[in-house]
Amino acid sequence: MGASLGIAGQRTLYHVLVNGVRASDVAVPVRDGLDVLTSNETLAAAELFLAERPNRDRIMRERLGDACRDYDTVVIDCAPALSLMNQNAMVYADSVVVPVACDYLSLVGVKQVLRTIRHVRELLQHDVQLLGVLPTFFDVRTRICREAILTLRQHFEGRCYDPIRINTKLREAPSAKQTIFEYAPDSHGAEDYMRLVQRVTAAATRGQGPRAHASLPVAS
Repeated sequence: MGASLGIAGQRTLYHVLVNGVRASDVAVPVRDGLDVLTSNETLAAAELFLAERPNRDRIMRERLGDACRDYDTVVIDCAPALSLMNQNAMVYADSVVVPVACDYLSLVGVKQVLRTIRHVRELLQHDVQLLGVLPTFFDVRTRICREAILTLRQHFEGRCYDPIRINTKLREAPSAKQTIFEYAPDSHGAEDYMRLVQRVTAAATRGQGPRAHASLPVAS
């Protein structure tokens, strides 16, 4: 997210996890109502730090603490890997959104993500919920995309979100260091993501106070 918006904090998530720096002292104000806690290649070293700790699955929860209380919604943008860092994100989060590319291998990968969520709930005793599955790179002209949407809707029913359509403006926005809502507010990409924002914020409103969501994409 930091790269897409053209920001690089002097201190990053590494300093929060390893050095215990307060998240509020590291987060970069980007827009009105939007702060970003950036990360970079040092996050790999942070994962090594986590691996050596006895409570290695809960360091993010301990370090971030009540940081989300200052925000309506906290989104943790995870890499497409089932790593120790992502386990930490799920132990911190209230819920998980799983972006899934509309192809066969990504559909297979969803099963592993669901197993990891069950692992967090049963073994780590954190009641993280699957908020929704988000189909991405959707092209209505291709059969595999149509079949992928049908499969996801049959399996997840109401938790399968409306798809994010392939859109050139979505690829262009990061080069302009803007969100899709700033770069091309009338595009299909902005329309699709606004629909997602409305569903996620509606879910947060139904909950008790601020919500933290992990976005855990599936690697194909």
